[in-house]
Formats: sequence, C-alpha cells, structure tokens
Amino acid sequence: MRALDEKETTTVFEKLFKFTGPNLKHLLERPAVEGPDPQPGRYCLRLHKNRVYYASESLVRRATAVSRPRLAGVGTPIGKFTHGGSFHLTVHALDLLAAHARRRVWLKPDTERSFLFGNSVPKSSLARITENTKMNDGVVVMSMADVPLGFGIAARSAQDCRKADTNAVVVLHQSDAGEYLRREEELM
Repeated sequence: MRALDEKETTTVFEKLFKFTGPNLKHLLERPAVEGPDPQPGRYCLRLHKNRVYYASESLVRRATAVSRPRLAGVGTPIGKFTHGGSFHLTVHALDLLAAHARRRVWLKPDTERSFLFGNSVPKSSLARITENTKMNDGVVVMSMADVPLGFGIAARSAQDCRKADTNAVVVLHQSDAGEYLRREEELM
C-alpha cells in the first residue's frame, strides 16, 4: 500500500470533483472518527493493487505492519484504476458521494427497482432534480426517502429535462447499490 502519486491524485480528485464540487476539501480535511488510536488524525487516500482506499491515517499506520501480499485492503475502497490508467468510482464510494454531493436526482418509488437493476434513468422515472444541474455533471441518485441508490452522469441539464420526451434518458447509469448482489465477486 502506498500514497497516490501526483498523476493518480489528480485523476482521482477530478473524478470526485465532478460529483462533490467544492465540497471535495471536506472529504480529506475532516477529522477521522475511525481507527484504534484515541486521535486517529485525518482521512487520506491510499493505493493497493490498483484500488484506491479512503482511510484514517491511524488505520493506515497500523496496516503498514501487514505485508503487501497478505493485505486485502484498508478503509473504504472508493474506486480502481484500469489497465489504461483511467479511474472508475465503485459503488463503495456511494456513501461518501451522497454526503458531499452538490447535484442530486430523486426517483419515483415505483421506478427505483429499474435503476437498481443497472438501467439508466428516463424522464418518466424522475421525481425531482437539483435546479442548477448541467449536462455531464455527476449526480447522486436518491429515493424519495433520501436513501442513496447510486450515481451517474446527467445526460441533460435541468432545463432540458422539462422539455424532453418522457422516454428520454436523463441520467446515465454508472453504479448502484444493486451491484453488491450482481457483481459480488468482482467488487472484492
């Protein structure tokens, strides 16, 4: 396990910024609440086997005692680097994104299942959308009870959604909570 280099850090921050905007600084600057030490420090990002982990500094210090082949992971896995060098957020990052997201989309209760099966969001499924959402913004998809279901990319701006056809895609699916069941072996 190692710290991210400058290029990797930039790639990860660009992807996270797409969803959180200026709230990105709160992810790393907030004091940690997990870890064995009485004062666990702050949160940091670490790379292990092409996966990026979000963990407290005290947990990372303790993990250095474990050899690399035996270490499965430390903290919350938020994404992974592909062989081509691009970064993909995984469903594990959903809680972090939901807490700090600046753009959200709410689904009607009877259409949540379709999104959880991996489908994109059509306009007919949309209950609400954050007003200032622009095309290609990262959005967190929520239920009407404010439970985060997943995240994706806005295919249309909030203004375009009003004029769009009912079958037009509004949010392109990236990840959802249903992946825990569909892709259980790949996620770990």
